[in-house]
Amino acid sequence: MKDKKQLPLEQKEKAVHGERIFPLKKYLTTLQERYPIVTPHWHEEAEFTLITSGVCTYQVDLESFQAMPGDFVFIPPLALHSIAILPAGHMHSETYVFHLDFLGASSADICAMRYLMPLAKQQLIPPFHIVKEHPVYPDALALFYEISSCYSAAQPGYELMLKSLLLKLLTLLLPYCSKSSEQPQLQSEHTQKIKGVLEYIGLHYTENISIESLASSCYFSEYHFMRFFKKYVGMSCLDYIKSLRLQKAADLLEQQELSITDAAMTAGFSSLSYFYREFKKRYGTTPRQFIHSLPEHQHTNRTSTPGSPFSPL
Repeated sequence: MKDKKQLPLEQKEKAVHGERIFPLKKYLTTLQERYPIVTPHWHEEAEFTLITSGVCTYQVDLESFQAMPGDFVFIPPLALHSIAILPAGHMHSETYVFHLDFLGASSADICAMRYLMPLAKQQLIPPFHIVKEHPVYPDALALFYEISSCYSAAQPGYELMLKSLLLKLLTLLLPYCSKSSEQPQLQSEHTQKIKGVLEYIGLHYTENISIESLASSCYFSEYHFMRFFKKYVGMSCLDYIKSLRLQKAADLLEQQELSITDAAMTAGFSSLSYFYREFKKRYGTTPRQFIHSLPEHQHTNRTSTPGSPFSPL
């Protein structure tokens, strides 16, 4: 039986991917008109994703690229990342999220010290986007199908097989990794500033957040901050806060435990008319129509497929 799980909105993701003793989980992600984005966030785990259909734009740290069907995306630990589709577009993907401790990153051996810990601490930066022309693509594709088959079958010993396949994946990527010392210092500083701003917004989006205070936290003028934010997040800071609040309101409406007014206020909207207008603009329907369109079982834009005997059913 598959359980469904909505990605949390805080930028430093609080989700537990898999079990403590088996920190690996498969996700099937769908982005479409109702759920057009995965907001910027980061976590301690790595992600290995195959885009199965549709087109989307990834932002990983300060790098932006368009992912097409058949492309792979590898997100290393701690990397800030987001996904968005074009209006009226869609995207489907299959993702394996895993902690490097599962592969032995916390061990005191040469593999951990030379490779796994540097990857976990962003001292080694792997390629984020792997297209068909990339030298590792054929082997990565074969590995992905092996991982998918092994995870689904869950035969005795499959945990060992998954560990070996993921280690093989990292081995394939290592020759194409860059060292963090090769990344410009300014780029690293900007990444940390963006993470700090997004973390603050994620914790305080229900409050009145001023551009002045956010700019001050980065030691920027408001003008410089607004340009800086849009360059690295892909939308204005005000649009980002609004988008976050709308997504939170939609999540609350899906739970069907609050009235429309309470959901709007809880998500940080002080004006109900503004909330109605922006909600319809974002989702193409009024909040009431949105509730009436919900299926009997709640829909989320990312479902997890447990493959461990320890996963809850």
